Amino acid sequence: MNVSADSLSTTNSYLICNNCQKVIRKKEKGMKVPRPLTSGPSSFIPENEIVEATPVDSHTILLLAEEYSTSGRVDHLTQVMALHPHYLESFLRSQFYLLRMDGPLPLHYRHYIAIMAAARHQCSFLVKMHVQEFYQMGVCVEWLNGLQYAPQRLRNLNEINKLLAHRPWLITKDHIQNLVKTGENSWSLAELVHAVVLLAHFHALASFVFGSGINPEPDGENTNNFQQMGVSNVCSCDLANDNSLEEVPFSSSALGTVDSVSELEALMERMKRLLEEREDEEASQEEMATRFEKEKKESLLVGSGGFQDEVVPSSKVSRFVEDATFGYQDFARHGEDNPPTFRAQDYSWEDHGFSLVNRLYSDIGHLLDEKFRTVYNLTYYNMASHEDVDTTMLRRALFNYVHCMYGIRYDDYDYGEVNQLLERSLKVYIKTVTCYPERTTRRMYDSYWRQFRHSEKVHVNLLLMEARMQAELLYALRAITRYMT
Repeated sequence: MNVSADSLSTTNSYLICNNCQKVIRKKEKGMKVPRPLTSGPSSFIPENEIVEATPVDSHTILLLAEEYSTSGRVDHLTQVMALHPHYLESFLRSQFYLLRMDGPLPLHYRHYIAIMAAARHQCSFLVKMHVQEFYQMGVCVEWLNGLQYAPQRLRNLNEINKLLAHRPWLITKDHIQNLVKTGENSWSLAELVHAVVLLAHFHALASFVFGSGINPEPDGENTNNFQQMGVSNVCSCDLANDNSLEEVPFSSSALGTVDSVSELEALMERMKRLLEEREDEEASQEEMATRFEKEKKESLLVGSGGFQDEVVPSSKVSRFVEDATFGYQDFARHGEDNPPTFRAQDYSWEDHGFSLVNRLYSDIGHLLDEKFRTVYNLTYYNMASHEDVDTTMLRRALFNYVHCMYGIRYDDYDYGEVNQLLERSLKVYIKTVTCYPERTTRRMYDSYWRQFRHSEKVHVNLLLMEARMQAELLYALRAITRYMT
């Protein structure tokens, strides 16, 4: 059937960009056009590069074999994470404990909470996965018809779900009190901690799914008749292929190899200069506080005005969402009374959050702490073509920039390093993946660190995911602590 470009421009709730319309016209004229990159685990990373970059040592093979024996498959998400087997092992261990081991919540509650969390970001990949898990249990399957079919006790999580996903700094002890107050729909503190960890885990995992361009599973379309999300004001190619063609090598993008090489050298030079300046003279506490405030305000300008219309969730995903228009807003907003900065030394994961979560939900604190430490310390001492490089400074900048956008400040960190190390295209990517991941495009993914390996960009996504999860947990656990005291 021949369909004109004009008629395609509004099909299936998508807008078709000018480049795609040109491709369509070429096809109509019988001209050969390259095939877009859509197959394999990721729509951002060529499948052969995932295969070639994944370690083939016995440890990795055993890890993937164990995952296959547990779930009956090695899904696309796991295949992409397997680029970093040391982290994957820690991730799978904590996720298995959250979903399948003894804990305060029944198993079907856990998967339903996962569905509720993933649906906040219209992450159909994760929603389908846990709809299937829930359906296979054969209990309360009517809940899959929508949130209104679930018990009121689960529906009461909606408020903390949306706040955690989009504006965690608004969570107070009153939200905790409303959930644990006496009554038939109340939650125990142990149950609530389990639920909060699940919500934060799957919000952050949605960021990784979109940031890494994870493709739907081959059988995904048959899972309870779910469909891919529809979008307003975004071309379908932007969400996956962005008109980048698999015949075009990653390092020779339209932006030019020479520019990307000089970009890499400039980053290396800035890292070297910052190390030298740090050794020569340390900034005062007052200066570091000023630099944090400056970075926090500048984050307002990152990505602003880029999205005129909201992403419209598909009917299949939106059935699990209430108040769908509630979304991310910048922590530091112009002309408003902003919430106070969350000072990490007043409530940190290491000194406060870890002990609380571990006390109320046995052993999960150790598993989460291992996962946070693993991704934060993960390094191969490489940067693109450079070897024997200490990337600690870069990893810390990525992690702390996410926390900065969430209003969390570390007194011992010089936020001037963020501006030196993270160029604007990377900041746009970070903010999108972290704050509204469903808007991530391949153009954003391709636009930063053009000389870096895909595995290094996946490492970035792992850092963003864990930084986001920790930020959500800090706000929620602080509110629980205040309720308890």
